[in-house]
Amino acid sequence: MSKPAPLKTGWLLCQAQVLSSLNIADTAAARRRGLMGQSEIETPLLIDSCKWIHTFGVKCSLDVAYLDAQLQVIKIQTIKPRRVALPVFAASHVLEAGAGTFENWGLVIGHTLETRLT
Repeated sequence: MSKPAPLKTGWLLCQAQVLSSLNIADTAAARRRGLMGQSEIETPLLIDSCKWIHTFGVKCSLDVAYLDAQLQVIKIQTIKPRRVALPVFAASHVLEAGAGTFENWGLVIGHTLETRLT
């Protein structure tokens, strides 16, 4: 069995401030894999071309932000393990982080995020 390709990495910014390092799932395989198997989320994951997520195989609660095509936050929720979220049809991307992360960042609906690849 081959090793999965490494994720793209970068920085996540909001209002000209760096929030965190970032992993980016921009391939079908990376989107399917997501955060499965992780019990602690050290680096948030941005999933491109995504309108909904599930937390099967994830061992901790997640903060989930649904983003439109311009990376503006349109919905935020915390999801426990082994759950399926309802689709957010206006979303183009989903940002996943450990539960409590968004509160620590002060992230709210209406903020526009930016990514910078490393």
